[in-house]
This record gives sequence, structure tokens and C-alpha cells, in this order.
Amino acid sequence: MRYGATILDAEGLRLSAAEKALFQRVNPFGFILFARNIDTAEQTRALCNDLREAVGRDCLITIDQEGGRVQRLRPPLARQWQPALDHAQAAGAGANRAMYLRARLIAEELRDLGIDSNCAPLADVAGEGTHPFLKNRCYGSDLATVVNRARATADGLLDGGVVPVVKHIPGHGRASMDSHHDLPRITASLADLAREDFAAFAALNDLPMGMTAHLVYESLDSQPATLSPRVMQMIRSDIGFDGLIMSDDISMKALNGAPADIARDTIAAGCDVVLFCNAPLDERAAVAEAAGEMTDAAQARAARAEAARRAPTALDIPTAEAELSALMGGQVYG
Repeated sequence: MRYGATILDAEGLRLSAAEKALFQRVNPFGFILFARNIDTAEQTRALCNDLREAVGRDCLITIDQEGGRVQRLRPPLARQWQPALDHAQAAGAGANRAMYLRARLIAEELRDLGIDSNCAPLADVAGEGTHPFLKNRCYGSDLATVVNRARATADGLLDGGVVPVVKHIPGHGRASMDSHHDLPRITASLADLAREDFAAFAALNDLPMGMTAHLVYESLDSQPATLSPRVMQMIRSDIGFDGLIMSDDISMKALNGAPADIARDTIAAGCDVVLFCNAPLDERAAVAEAAGEMTDAAQARAARAEAARRAPTALDIPTAEAELSALMGGQVYG
């Protein structure tokens, strides 16, 4: 069965009849949940069942559960996590293990509700000019630190049966603007980008999924990365990333134009899947039609991403929590 080249969302706590009909017709690769979709554990599981029943398969359902302010699940359904950078800094020399345990516990929280993907880790390298919307979501300010902590996070998610989505490929750390509202432009040389920003993703190029950055890299193209064939080709060839590439949400203000046109251009540039969120049903339908079905290559990557969902390894939660608390001197939760 060929999947639709989209990841879509739901308006509320359960699917409407119109949403069910649309999802059945356009067969999106998967879905993403937001805080508005979450009330109780029972309701969240029921919504996940609704979504999978609509497409007639065990599709991936993802979420942004980074910790800090980017955390869709909160108490009592999930622990209140610190921002990633604060968490890692509190752990000091034990940061890699602390990031692994955090991700493993997050995976347990997600799987319990029927969610089997997480839009993490971040491999963006923070710098002095990194916009506050991103800075404490990053894992560090040097290449090796970011790669090690991102790898630990990905491993924790995978060991918990949750598919990680590394972001924001090929690197958002130099952005001094928030791409939810503006289009950042990066003036760094290609050599500098390749040495640091792109290198972080090259070190993680075996991960099953990645999410694009809505940035212009002026040394490569005048188009935002999500819409740039040149940038997307660089991600495939130079960075060597052959996982499924999804766009960041194309409704973000960094991109201009009608959503259906942006979706068409996103696929044409080389993204496998368009992420489109927070829109009326008719716009979701138009984007799904414009994105069309996955290409052969995208479908193969989708199959590999789905295959990355493995049975969780055994986890003694009290023991994991105690180890994490010891690593962090008791400063575990936000």
C-alpha cells in the first residue's frame, strides 16, 4: 500500500466523521499529536486507535516531547521534564547517561498512551546568537557534546520502542530568529557549516527519521532548506542521511504561500513527507492532495522507519529514576 506523503493532525480529542473520511481517503504516512488532543490516558489511547483505524494500519504517531516548554504531555500523564540543556548541565559528567535515561523514561510514557515516535533528539549546535526559542532546547554548544547527547537520546527512545526524529536538519543553531514567525537567514560560509552544523547530522545519519529546518543557508541557496533541491541533495549526499525526511510544519510563518503550493514544492525539493498542522479540514485536504503519494524511495524509507519500532527493552522504572536522580543531584524534573 502506497502511503500519502503527509503527516497530519487532528482538531480535538477524538476524530470527527469528516476527519475519519479524509484520513481514510488520503492515507497519510502518520499523525502528530498536540496538547489540544490530550486529556486523559484513556482518551489519548482512544484517539490513537481512531487514527490507526482511519488508515487501516499500525501507522506511526509522533509528538513533540522534548521537555521544558516543548512538551505536549504533562503531569499527571507524564513527568514534567526540564529543558534539555538544563537537564544535561545539571548532570555534568553524567550527561550522556542522564539523557539516555530521560529518553528511555519518555519513551515509556509515550508508548503507554499509544504514541510510538518522538520529534527528538535535536542535533542543532547552540551558539551565542541562537534565538531563545531554541537555545535551551539544544543539547550543547560544541559538536562532540551535541552528537553524544543526541545519540544517547536516540538510543533511549529506540530502546523504549519509540522512533526518534532528529531535527532540525541540516542545522538550526545559527538562527537568530524564530522560524515560527520569521525566515532566518544564515550567512556562515559553507566550510563553517560543514565543519560544525552539518557535521552533527552526518554523525547521526543512520537514524530513521529527520525533520528539516526552515532556514536559508545563503552559501547554498536563496530558498529555505525545506524548499531547496540543492540543500536536500546536500543532506542526502554530503551529510549521508538516508532516513525518512519530513518537513517541519509548513504552516510556520517562515514559509510564504498557499499551503498546498508549499506542500507541492516541499515534495519537489526532495522531502519524503510534508508535516502540516493547525489548519482547517479543507486546507488539510488540499495539502494531502498536493503532496500526493510517496515516491518509491520515500516508501522504502517509510518502511525502514516503521521497522525501527522494536519491542522495548526491559526497564525497572524505580531503578531508572533513582539512577537518574543520583546523576543529577536530585534536580531531575522541571
